[in-house]
Amino acid sequence: MLAWAGGDLPAFQALYERHRRRLHGFLVRQLRDPGLAEEMFQDVWQRVIAARAGWQPEAAFSTWLFRIAHNRLNDHWRAARHRPPAPADAEARVEAVVDGHTPESELSGFEQRRRVQQAMDALPPDQREVLLLRLEQELSLEEIAQVTGVGRETVKSRLRYAMDKLRAGLTP
Repeated sequence: MLAWAGGDLPAFQALYERHRRRLHGFLVRQLRDPGLAEEMFQDVWQRVIAARAGWQPEAAFSTWLFRIAHNRLNDHWRAARHRPPAPADAEARVEAVVDGHTPESELSGFEQRRRVQQAMDALPPDQREVLLLRLEQELSLEEIAQVTGVGRETVKSRLRYAMDKLRAGLTP
């Protein structure tokens, strides 16, 4: 980041290549809407570009990048409170969509993924976020604390509660 801030364009390309998949995957998992995740992904990188001149290496670049994503997600969820709710027949509409891929051999794996996703969806947003940052992004507790703006012990508690809820939600 310092090299890019100094005018080295290939340094930005290296940063982007190193972090794009992890950031995009994190946003898709948090938002569960690939189109919206792509839009937010672009917005996060625009903010990185805009902050180039004033960037100070107070934390690892990845921690700073995910902090920007965290803040954008918070903005999104705040704005979502002011949007109208989904239609009353939304579930019926979703169930009416025909799924052309229903071989029995895929059913078991599909059901398992669905159960895990439902259990993840049932988690409070703060617990789901720390779980995704830890398991998918492989951030340390300290890095997660920096990204989310809470203490390390709070991160540990949120992880523990999230794992307990996942186990309970997945136990037959």
